[in-house]
Amino acid sequence: MPNIFQIIHSDGWKFISIFAAVAFVLAMINPNLGWIGAALTAWCMYFFRNPTRTVPMREGLIVSPADGIVCQILSVVPPAEFELGEEPRTRVSIFLNVFDVHVNRVPVAGIVRKVLYHEGQFLNASLDKASEKNERNTVVVDTITGERVAFAQIAGLIARRIRCDIAPQETVETGQVFGLIRFGSRMDVYLPEGTDPLVIEGQRMIAGETVLLDINNSEPARRGIKR
Repeated sequence: MPNIFQIIHSDGWKFISIFAAVAFVLAMINPNLGWIGAALTAWCMYFFRNPTRTVPMREGLIVSPADGIVCQILSVVPPAEFELGEEPRTRVSIFLNVFDVHVNRVPVAGIVRKVLYHEGQFLNASLDKASEKNERNTVVVDTITGERVAFAQIAGLIARRIRCDIAPQETVETGQVFGLIRFGSRMDVYLPEGTDPLVIEGQRMIAGETVLLDINNSEPARRGIKR
């Protein structure tokens, strides 16, 4: 059974300490305010949780890099600096609200080709233009099966800090924790050319577990209905 230090991301402890200190001061002023501070401290701990995930391990699988809801699936031409070619690719966008796990995981094993930081705005991450307008950090990976995949951490209306702990030429594994976005955000994944995702808009993702794509599968793009 993991202890509290294993299930909270290291980036969260400074914020938890600040929340706890403020809660203590509020409790000294008024016990009711102290309870409010305690509740906010508990939420902060909840936000920075880093739960263990069971990652499917088979060649050709690409998993979700984030918890959240698929807010958009589009065919787009990737930015030239990604070096993904000039043909359209499927881009799966995942929106994270403030209650989702915000620890990000590598969607596919390979070698990091480049890490690109883009300055930008802080629009609502659920908007279409957030992929191009917002502050973001993009990682491009050459997979062990020869494809090239890009995934981007995108800041949102509330999220103002992106943390990425991997660097070019680093070997990464599927499901490996690589970063975090605070406090509400979006993740985009650019799938290999000519492939269709196994997920649909509105579907909930679990980082490191939900399979976005099986390169060896020829199934056409899925459709869904809300019930």
